[in-house]
Amino acid sequence: MKPVFLALQFMTRLPLRAVQADSRDIAAAIRWFPVAGLLVGACLCGGAWLGAQREPWLGALLALLAWVGVTGALHLDGLGDIADAAGAGHRDRGRISQVLADPHIGSFGVVAIALQLACKLVLLRLAIDTSAFAALAAIPVTARIAPLFWARTLPPLHEGLGTMFRAGASLPALVAWLAVLAAAAAALTPALLAALPAAMLWRRWLRRNIGGISGDGHGGGIELVETATLAAVVLAS
Repeated sequence: MKPVFLALQFMTRLPLRAVQADSRDIAAAIRWFPVAGLLVGACLCGGAWLGAQREPWLGALLALLAWVGVTGALHLDGLGDIADAAGAGHRDRGRISQVLADPHIGSFGVVAIALQLACKLVLLRLAIDTSAFAALAAIPVTARIAPLFWARTLPPLHEGLGTMFRAGASLPALVAWLAVLAAAAAALTPALLAALPAAMLWRRWLRRNIGGISGDGHGGGIELVETATLAAVVLAS
């Protein structure tokens, strides 16, 4: 159960106690990222339902606050870093790694995060109109299957978590979670399958513009796959 515990630590900001873990435990944690997504989904779904009892916009706001709060804005930070790196690397690709290592955020990152939050807020409001609460809960799960695909098919940008996750992203785990995604799509809405082309497009963009995968690439990708899938759920409804 240690990899599951580590997955919750990587994917959420829950106050969990520290555990002793070796590189194999950390590598295996990526196989359980979707489990952490289930917790995230439950929180945002609860916020949406609770706020919607009073006003749909309040439901959308509470859902967004829960979404950001339970993850500690971790994935938004990754999205901002990737946006800054892509902006800086437009003329000089040698600056990409330097910008990704910089803890400060630039104008590209600010704009990317602001647009992401605005998109999620509006889409959540539209999703509440259709009472798609179960699909909302499933979206963070589907988005966290994607890191298994990225880790297997993209080179790590540097030694570290990216390298460890590549070792843990086994094909059987990916296939098993894809089967779970197919079952969820059949039970709830086929729109959840939009996570697949979104994940593929993000992989292609990272390969072309960044050169590989890193923690920021995983975080930013999770954010964008979530938004793409949320948009698909709204359109399908």
